[in-house]
Amino acid sequence: MKIGLKWIVSFSVISLVAIGGLFWNPAAVIPDTGEFLSEDKIVGADVAWILAAAGLVLLMTPGLSFFYGGMVGKKNVISTMLQSFIALGVISMVWVVVGFSLSFGESLGITIAGKHYGIIGNPLSYPFFNGVGNLPHKLMAPTIPFILFALFQMKFAVITPAIITGSFAERVRFISYLLFIVLFSIFIYTPLCHMVWHPDGLLNKYFGVKDFAGGTVVHMSAGFAALAGAMVVGNRKNPHHEPSNIPYVLLGTGMLWFGWFGFNAGSALSASASAATAFGTTTIASASAMMTWIFFDRINGRSVSALGACIGAVVGLVAITPGCGFVSIQESLFIGFITAIVSNVMVNWKGLKKIDDTLDVFACHGVGGIMGMILTAIFAHGEKASLLHGGVDVFLHHMAALVLVSVFTFFGSLLLYKITNSIITLRVSEESENKGLDLSQHEESFS
Repeated sequence: MKIGLKWIVSFSVISLVAIGGLFWNPAAVIPDTGEFLSEDKIVGADVAWILAAAGLVLLMTPGLSFFYGGMVGKKNVISTMLQSFIALGVISMVWVVVGFSLSFGESLGITIAGKHYGIIGNPLSYPFFNGVGNLPHKLMAPTIPFILFALFQMKFAVITPAIITGSFAERVRFISYLLFIVLFSIFIYTPLCHMVWHPDGLLNKYFGVKDFAGGTVVHMSAGFAALAGAMVVGNRKNPHHEPSNIPYVLLGTGMLWFGWFGFNAGSALSASASAATAFGTTTIASASAMMTWIFFDRINGRSVSALGACIGAVVGLVAITPGCGFVSIQESLFIGFITAIVSNVMVNWKGLKKIDDTLDVFACHGVGGIMGMILTAIFAHGEKASLLHGGVDVFLHHMAALVLVSVFTFFGSLLLYKITNSIITLRVSEESENKGLDLSQHEESFS
């Protein structure tokens, strides 16, 4: 087998990262910069819960691989599952080297009316996790070790590019995909994460965006990147296939739903009432969306299917994510219900079908994230927290931020796909596509 230059370069990069880490020795004692609290501020119950939550969120990425893998044709099961699973390796390394610094490091940004608003973190804040120690951070992690906060957030960074893969399944080159997700994580995910979740972030501090667990940061960014990817990579030669393994989809949905409790309730960063609220709204919104989806399918002349039930459940999980800690159980019922209808309509809209988004990533994650952001701005509780609670300005700021995030993530991703394609061609050959990516890319087969 001929070994191309791209593989030699890739191995060289991994080697440099692994060896380079030896030269970034964290200080034995973190200097007192005023950012960190003393160790006695750590709350054991919070540490235990976030350790568990981080494990739950990690489980979501293998769950996503089963969810997607069961939906594609038999010639592309392994390749599709691997595209999700490999993010655990690639993005974890990117996160340690520079991703966490760009997301949660010292704010670099703009000044408006004498106030600083961050757009991205300083890459030299925590390179190779240098300075990410066991003390709590005053603003971002006041009751848990800062390293636990960093590792919990890493799981969000991992699953975001994995979500994108469903849009160009069955036709993308593996090495090109690896390059794209590195670029996406650095240039799309980290600045968006910083702007929304860092205390000094632009969308947080200036726009007042409420995103409890990632509806904007994770699902909208992945959804719009998926739409751009489907457009750049182009339609499949033979887009019609039967899902290879519906039980895989059911298994993946169960793993996602289970892991989502860590995703949403864990984002409270404490074992608290807020976490309990997020836990409850998460499961009820998903249940509501699942049931709405299958009945809406039936009244539109489609069969009640296991696939539909699974997609509906995931759409509900996506929709509740930004507002899970801000809304009531009763409101979560409505959020799951209305988002399932909107997303179902988008999945079956002929206009969107012209773009070959293989597994309807935009219609489910992108639209679900948009709906979640809008509904959070309508229902979120608290004084002047949303449209129904006297926060007209908050609602308008949310809508402005929605437009900004949509434009940034779509056109930014479009540019990154173009750059990736100019370095390594994104699409496999027609011969490889017909053969299936399992064999043509990995020399493995699903039986």
